[in-house]
Amino acid sequence: MHSSSLHSLGRILLVGGIVGLSASSLIGQTPSSKPAAPSGPNPSRIDIFAGYSYLAPHGTVTTNNTNVPGGVFSDRYASINAGAIGSVAYYFNKYVGGQIEYANHPDGNNDGAQTAQGGIIFRYPVTGMTPFIHALAGGVRLGGPNAEPYAAHGYTWGPALTVGGGLDYDLPFFNHHLGLRLFQADYEYFHVNYGPQPYTGGRANVESARLSTGLVYHMGSIVPPPPVQYSCAVNPTTVFPGDPVTVTGTATNLNPKKPATYSWSGQGVTVKGDSNSGTIDTSSLQPGSYTVTGHVTEGAKPGQSADCTSNFTVKQFEPPTVSCSASPTDLKPGDSATITATGVSPQNRPLTYSYSASAGSVSGTGNSATLTTTGAPSGSITVTCNVSDDKGQTASSTTTVNVQAPPPPPAPKVQTLCSINFERDKRRPTRVDNEAKACLDDVALNAQRQSDASVVVVGNSGPSEKNGSKLAAQRAVNAKEYLVKEKGIDPSRITARTGNQGSKEVQDYLVPSGANFDNDVQGTTAVDEAAMKAQPRKAAHHHKHKKSAAAKK
Repeated sequence: MHSSSLHSLGRILLVGGIVGLSASSLIGQTPSSKPAAPSGPNPSRIDIFAGYSYLAPHGTVTTNNTNVPGGVFSDRYASINAGAIGSVAYYFNKYVGGQIEYANHPDGNNDGAQTAQGGIIFRYPVTGMTPFIHALAGGVRLGGPNAEPYAAHGYTWGPALTVGGGLDYDLPFFNHHLGLRLFQADYEYFHVNYGPQPYTGGRANVESARLSTGLVYHMGSIVPPPPVQYSCAVNPTTVFPGDPVTVTGTATNLNPKKPATYSWSGQGVTVKGDSNSGTIDTSSLQPGSYTVTGHVTEGAKPGQSADCTSNFTVKQFEPPTVSCSASPTDLKPGDSATITATGVSPQNRPLTYSYSASAGSVSGTGNSATLTTTGAPSGSITVTCNVSDDKGQTASSTTTVNVQAPPPPPAPKVQTLCSINFERDKRRPTRVDNEAKACLDDVALNAQRQSDASVVVVGNSGPSEKNGSKLAAQRAVNAKEYLVKEKGIDPSRITARTGNQGSKEVQDYLVPSGANFDNDVQGTTAVDEAAMKAQPRKAAHHHKHKKSAAAKK
């Protein structure tokens, strides 16, 4: 009896192995767009199995029937070709778990058996497949053999034991949650007591071989999901105050079925945003380095939240620059020039202009000003163009303007004064008479007013006068004599000359300092005053008085 049961179990295991290997080969040859799930590194938490089961029971029934030798029926149980099986295994770790199982092999031409058992299961997951063994204990509802008149009528519960194992193969369906149980081969032992009745009672001891196959659905995971990771970056990383900054976070290992919550914070900065991106207002930030911290969470368990940090730098505003130019650069005294300042702020800050000059005056508030040179001395004038931005940073530049020296004043000219006529006194044609005095007094007055001027008296003679050159010289000397003796003019300031005008007169000239008499009055000749003695007016006047008195006598 036992040898027959073992032979049946061996045949079942052999057939199961061949079927399993064939199915594995076929599945391995089936093209798939996705590789099998790596069940080894991260096996399932729960496996649910359902499938077909074949049962081959063999056993004996011991009764009190005296018609049976020894009171024992043997080999009265037949194979059951149609059956269903289902189980749920919950794994405590990668290798060990607990299992409950239900199998139903209904009667038909044969008697039936139902089992409900629980126990322990061991597995060794590797990539793509999982071999396992299990040991179960529970109950069996077993029917008696179909042999009359000895059949045990009805189904009766009794204890059941199961040991066996199998091989699961992962399939690429349902995101690798579905697998194929290539085979499950079990040895089962049933014991059922049908009661003391002489014909219907007895005790059944059944050894069964069971072969099953079907589908396995994997749920959960032994290895917890990888922790959430979070990285963030700011753009740009270097800014000037007022420039916008955007921070963006990238989270990995999030559960797509759970909503994620984001938040942002920073030391000394304010970040606006409640998603994986935020904005930073830098307008009030001082130059320096700042850190932004991001937080993402999808639950309260460890590994379901993460933080990230990123840095950015606020730079000091760069100072402005300015260039300065003038047009024109050469000016006459009193003229004006246009000053142009060209300021540039690297960060386009608003600019304010101002100007100063080393001489003259400059006015203007924009990028253009006017330089006025009124009152400025001749030479170079330095103009400074200043610019400042709204942050108080300044720059300056200079340009130069040349003020030309004023032209020299025109050379003074000889002034022609009054002339003295000597036509009236025929007897004394060189005498300075009273009418001549009026002219010479005016000459003296001009000489006194311009103390640095000199006087030239030019004597002339008529064309019919004999010794005309001598008479012309005498007339000049006499005129000088009057200015010296009567008017007190320094004789060194008076020059006597003769001319060629052809009239009996003396022409008086005032020669200012710097004037050139010979250039202005040409054709005169200096008188040799050492050889020419002046004729005083008074002596001539006294002689005339005596002659008049004699005539009266």
